[in-house]
Amino acid sequence: MEGGGTAAARKVMVVADPTRESAGALQYALSHAVIENDTLILFHVETIPNPNAWKNPFGALFKKQPNGGGGGGCGATSSSSSSPAAAEGGGGGGGDQVDFLDAMKQACMAAQPKVKVVVVKTEMADGKDKAAAILAQSAVLKVDLLIVGHRRSLSNAILGYKRGGSLRALDTADNLILNSKCTCVAVQKKGQNAGYLLTSKTYKNFWLLA
Repeated sequence: MEGGGTAAARKVMVVADPTRESAGALQYALSHAVIENDTLILFHVETIPNPNAWKNPFGALFKKQPNGGGGGGCGATSSSSSSPAAAEGGGGGGGDQVDFLDAMKQACMAAQPKVKVVVVKTEMADGKDKAAAILAQSAVLKVDLLIVGHRRSLSNAILGYKRGGSLRALDTADNLILNSKCTCVAVQKKGQNAGYLLTSKTYKNFWLLA
C-alpha cells in the first residue's frame, strides 16, 4: 500500500449473544481486530429468550469501558425483523434482547468511536442450525472476518472433534471455523486480564495477551 494511504475498510462480524463468551469475543474484536473505517456487525440469532443471561456478562466484562455518553462517529444501525440485511432505524422497543445488544453497541462506541457499528438480528426457525444461519448471513453481508465466542469445557475438549453429534455452543464455533468462506476466529477469554485463546483453521489454542 502506498505511503499515507489508509487500509481498505473491512466488515467484521461478531456473533452477539447474551453470554460471557460473546462478551469476550467482542472485547477481542474491539481491542485486536477492528481498525478505523471498518464496519463492525453485531449479529444475533434469536432463539429461546433468556431474560437474565445478559446482566452479569456485560456488566462484569465491560465495566472498565468509559461510558462516553454516546458521542463520536460510530454509526449505529439496527434491524427489528429477520431481514437478511440490517434495516435503517433506531433502537426499537424495550426488552432484554434490546438491552444486551445496546450494551454491546455502547461498548463499541466507547472503545472504537471511528468504527461503524451495525446490529443485525434474525430468527432461527425450529429445527434449523444456528451455525447455518450465521454462515448464510456472513455470505449475504460479504463479511471479511467472523468472530465467535468459544467455550471449551473438559467434556467439550474430549468430544469436540467427533463429527455427526449435536454439541451446542462448541459445535457452533467449530462448524463456523470449518465452513466459513471468510476467516473465522473462535475466542475464549481467560479472565479479565489474562488474554485470549484463539482458534481458526490455521491455528488452534493460540495464546494472545490482553
